[in-house]
Amino acid sequence: MNQSEKELKVLYKISQATSARQHNISELLNEVLQIMETDMGILRGALALRKPNSDSLNIEASSGLSSSEVHHEQYKLGEGVTGRVAKTGKPEMVPNINHSPDFLNHTPTKNDQRMAFLCVPIVHQKEVIGTMSIDLPTCEKEELKGYFLFLQHVAQILASAVSTIREEIEERSALESENEMLRRQLGDRYSIANMIGNSNSMRTIYEQIIQVANSAATVLVRGDSGTGKELVARAIHFNSPRKNNAFISINCAALPENLIESELFGHEKGAFTGASQQRKGRFELANGGTIFLDEIGDISPAVQVRLLRVLQEKTFERVGGNETITVNVRVVAATSRNLEEGIANNSFREDLYYRLNVFPILLPSLRQRKSDIMLLADHFLQKYGKMYNKNMKRISTSAINMMMAYHWPGNVRELENCIERAVLMASDGVIYGFNLPPSLQTSDETHTNLLPEDGAELKQMVDAYEREILIDALKKHRGNAAATARYLQTTQRILNYRIKNLGIHPKNYK
Repeated sequence: MNQSEKELKVLYKISQATSARQHNISELLNEVLQIMETDMGILRGALALRKPNSDSLNIEASSGLSSSEVHHEQYKLGEGVTGRVAKTGKPEMVPNINHSPDFLNHTPTKNDQRMAFLCVPIVHQKEVIGTMSIDLPTCEKEELKGYFLFLQHVAQILASAVSTIREEIEERSALESENEMLRRQLGDRYSIANMIGNSNSMRTIYEQIIQVANSAATVLVRGDSGTGKELVARAIHFNSPRKNNAFISINCAALPENLIESELFGHEKGAFTGASQQRKGRFELANGGTIFLDEIGDISPAVQVRLLRVLQEKTFERVGGNETITVNVRVVAATSRNLEEGIANNSFREDLYYRLNVFPILLPSLRQRKSDIMLLADHFLQKYGKMYNKNMKRISTSAINMMMAYHWPGNVRELENCIERAVLMASDGVIYGFNLPPSLQTSDETHTNLLPEDGAELKQMVDAYEREILIDALKKHRGNAAATARYLQTTQRILNYRIKNLGIHPKNYK
């Protein structure tokens, strides 16, 4: 076999290697060097890649180099032959390294053996992404030029493959970094420190979350609709050892009875009409993590039986399947129903109740933690002010009084919706009583109790509105009438006249 045939054979093998090694640069480069060592007789070889956004190159694969040489070999652009090739993009050939100053302290030779050094750039889209270099016994000048040209062909084959793999690795790394950042953000968002409320009942909730988070115990979160049951479930997950795994949430009341089994446990292809392919259920997707079963009191007796088995044995079968699937899932369930009544009327299994109720957490309604209302309101004020790009400053006294007097049947969810609406309606960065929904407009807090029963007179309504604005402005300026007049863009004489007519005493607001 002549030299040309040998080179073609080697190029073919290298091409096959680039096709097979789709995701590992080191494996690909080492295989290429192995082929060249076996078929071309090279003594030493190295493939160095440039670090993204840097001026240094690291050896990614080598042949004939000791581990210590590989570990310490790092090149800077312009440093030595390899560095120059990487910087200029031009290949270099050293016929005898013993006579080259670039190799005096780098490559030892035995018995003054003459060796040649060839280094070529690996170029992709006019950018040098690395270098390829080999040592081989010095030969005739024409033969050496043949090796030099051959090496450049090898570098061209590698350029596209290496670049593609690097792009895939960078993309995967970026996605992993993004996922890690999102996990940290979710962890921070659902940390106990970021939960709103300082009432005694909420402090008890925080203690319970800390107590149960590190265990694998099943948790049953109970409370009225809108009290934040899912928030507690997420806090348990993100403060547990499972925080880096999946948190899967499912609202059992939102799914039709004929679909909930498929959603929870998955189904096999052809299990029922419309099941065109196999599908994993929520329990499989949550393996290693946490599944949150909201409104657990709404599931049918048939599903309760299957759920009981999962809780007891951690196993189940997909709908229409025979394969037993084992999962490691932490279950957090929630309900606003009275499960004890369900047990009494046979709509909820007693054995399932005791499996779920290992560690119960009872969330108080908002009317039972009134000291937290303003903390929550301020939190939502800043949240929606930022969301709608509005500079929200505060909540007026009349609005505060209304919120404190209201009974909040929708709990925290209703309060959040109320503040979002008020932020949208606010025009000067302050939420007034008239910005709140009609359900909060009680007669006691809006002073409409002074109006006749058969209707409201316009003057009285205007006076009530003006009174609220003046009191709020006086509070802002600590009872200073002159500063208040300037703030309201009127004269102090007019302001004093209106204050006197409305029976307002500025000294009360100093």
